[in-house]
Amino acid sequence: MEWKIYDDPVAFSEKVESLLYKNEDIFSLFLGILGQINNGRYEEYYLALAEEGKEVLAACLMTPPHPLQLIIFKEIPGLEANLARHLKRDSQELPGVIGDKETAGRFAEAWSAETGAAVELHMDEGLYRIDALAPGLEKSRGSWRVANKRDAELLEEWYLLFEKETGIGSSSHKEASMKIGQFLEDKEVYVWEVEGETVACMKKARPSKHGITVSFVFTPEKYRRKGYARTLVAEVTEELLLEYYFVMLYTDLKNPTANKMYNEIGYEKIANPVHLKFI
Repeated sequence: MEWKIYDDPVAFSEKVESLLYKNEDIFSLFLGILGQINNGRYEEYYLALAEEGKEVLAACLMTPPHPLQLIIFKEIPGLEANLARHLKRDSQELPGVIGDKETAGRFAEAWSAETGAAVELHMDEGLYRIDALAPGLEKSRGSWRVANKRDAELLEEWYLLFEKETGIGSSSHKEASMKIGQFLEDKEVYVWEVEGETVACMKKARPSKHGITVSFVFTPEKYRRKGYARTLVAEVTEELLLEYYFVMLYTDLKNPTANKMYNEIGYEKIANPVHLKFI
């Protein structure tokens, strides 16, 4: 067994996509980021497969400064430790790892042994899937629309607040402006309006063959507890389900309000991945 690095994302995809699509919902994040790499969204990336003959045992990818994603297809003793040694030898800097609890935990232990890095649980996550909306969902007043350039300044402010509240990042104003600009150009952001006032937002991201992911669900403090975000997510999810078989989202399991909201819409938890941080 050896870990092979791939500079060509197309060649990497040809090797691993059939395995990923056997569990398209569980591996939706990996598939989505891989799709973005293939579409030129990232200039810098790291792609590697653990291979034994023609068999692919595991896959990892990283788009710095984001954490490593690691998926094990076939359990082999020492596989995670082997990857840790390989990455250390290549002088790769890892901010953390995302994966199922057992896989991420074994890799983090191996990386800590190799580098002396401390490991911290950054987020205990719920991965949710929906195939149809729950019946009889009460909706708040207002309506949704696709965001446009006139919303850019407000969405930049909200994105920075969203990052701070969730702990998923700490972009500069310039970085937030660039990200929102790209989201708007790709028509990925939706907003909820009440009497002409924008009160909540969300975005779609990382489509795969049969599914797509919901993220950046945010309502400013002064508009909360009115059901705006829940209704926005429900309405846009219903629209997305006209095109896709299912919709996915990630939540922080320490946020009971968000998890309850998604359950009410009809999302069901199908996995419990973790994000471990190296410090």
